[in-house]
Amino acid sequence: MGIQNSKIDSSPVSTFPRTKSMDSKQEAKHSEDIRESHSDKDLNKLKEEEEKEEERAEELLKEDLEEEVFFKFVILHAEDDTCEALRVQGMLQNQFGIKPGIIYAEMPCGRQHLQNLDDAVNGSAWTIFLLTENFLRDTWCNFQFYTSLMNSINRQHKYNSVIPMRPLNNPLPRDRTPFALQTINALEEESCGFRKQVEKIFQDSVYEKQKAIWKDSKNMVDT
Repeated sequence: MGIQNSKIDSSPVSTFPRTKSMDSKQEAKHSEDIRESHSDKDLNKLKEEEEKEEERAEELLKEDLEEEVFFKFVILHAEDDTCEALRVQGMLQNQFGIKPGIIYAEMPCGRQHLQNLDDAVNGSAWTIFLLTENFLRDTWCNFQFYTSLMNSINRQHKYNSVIPMRPLNNPLPRDRTPFALQTINALEEESCGFRKQVEKIFQDSVYEKQKAIWKDSKNMVDT
């Protein structure tokens, strides 16, 4: 009888601890699933925000590229004077705050020279000619000058917009300057009155007036 009782007593196995353990595991798994679910949602939300930011940045960049700039000045120069033109450009922009400015060598590639010249002259308030020894030797420079001069004569708002300039390096002597250029007061960089000359010529009111006319003409072409 004792042996039978012990067999009967030893056969039942308590399931409570096992059930509790399984429930804990299930709860833990459920919590982990919730965390993963929230984490996935957060990641997806973050991805969407990043994609929207990238789209906005691309749109702004596209607008900037499409928007044409009306420059305060363009420097027309001989091919061998590109470095000197860049120096003068930097001086006018940084020391005098006359910006934006551009030099002819920075005009877009792949266009015809005449198209670039037209865009340079009509897309800026003042046309500066870099009078150097190289200027006389460059036939294209002479053509640029006469074309720009005629443009300033024929278009009222371009009057006095052509500015000859003798830079510090390799300037063209006055006695060798073409007659048509001698009739226009030139900027003399080595002159003690250079700063006053610059301040007198490059006035914001003239720039804004030319910019408004340029915008109107652009709108007429677009429509």
